[in-house]
Amino acid sequence: MRNIMKKTVYCLLPSVLICICMCLMFYAGATAAEKNIILATTTSTQDSGLLDVLIPIFEKKTGYMVKTIAVGSGQAMAMGERGEADVLLVHSPEAEKKFMAQGFGINRHIVMHNDFIIVGPAADPAKIKEVKTSAEAFKKIAETQSLFISRGDNSGTHAKEKALWKAAGVSGAGQKWYQETGLGMGQTLNVAGEKKGYTLSDRGTYLSLKKKLGLEILCEGDPQLLNVYHVVEVNPAKWPKVNAAGAKAFADFMVSAETQKVVSTFGVDKYGSPLFFPDAGKKESN
Repeated sequence: MRNIMKKTVYCLLPSVLICICMCLMFYAGATAAEKNIILATTTSTQDSGLLDVLIPIFEKKTGYMVKTIAVGSGQAMAMGERGEADVLLVHSPEAEKKFMAQGFGINRHIVMHNDFIIVGPAADPAKIKEVKTSAEAFKKIAETQSLFISRGDNSGTHAKEKALWKAAGVSGAGQKWYQETGLGMGQTLNVAGEKKGYTLSDRGTYLSLKKKLGLEILCEGDPQLLNVYHVVEVNPAKWPKVNAAGAKAFADFMVSAETQKVVSTFGVDKYGSPLFFPDAGKKESN
């Protein structure tokens, strides 16, 4: 009887070991998945190089691994609406408010700002350098039918551009002088540089690529050109598979004193001034 029991145990042992290994592998896989987060963000945070500095700090500090998907803010929020991202870093305030109102996001926090600028060839065929507001600049571009390169990608920059055309009381849609790239900020700037056209850009991406563009800042300083960035956690009540803990960790990191200090100095050594200005904890006027 004892021998039979021993044989039974020996026969079962491999199966037990396999089960244990499978459980350990499943646990390890689940743990690894919990330490991965998907960040959907605007291309400007990627093209400017800011995320190349911040994400390694975050990963080392928290143990999370970040998969960054750099698209327009509109596309980033669309990913959030489908539960395809855990956290967003975007700069399209009106669209963000709608996103929050529809229950797709939680804990929206202001992170930083820079500004939009209108850039173009030094020859400035539309003479926009002479005007005081961005709406006036857009109106002159339309009146002279000067080439304008639009992102046309439903990004935060594209949303701002459409608002400026509306303020100017004109539209370039369907006109030969108005061309859409459907690309991110860096690529759109490159197209504008190659074709010697005007475009709207965030200052950070422009400065990071300025040397190879052949474009100059021709309109800046208008209050309408303010460019504000927020971090938003995707609502786990809508999408239970969202890594809520990881999203919160990233959001907390972005508004932390350590990160805000990095933001305040990013670009100073290379461009003489920061590409972004920290805003965490500040109250917004809008």
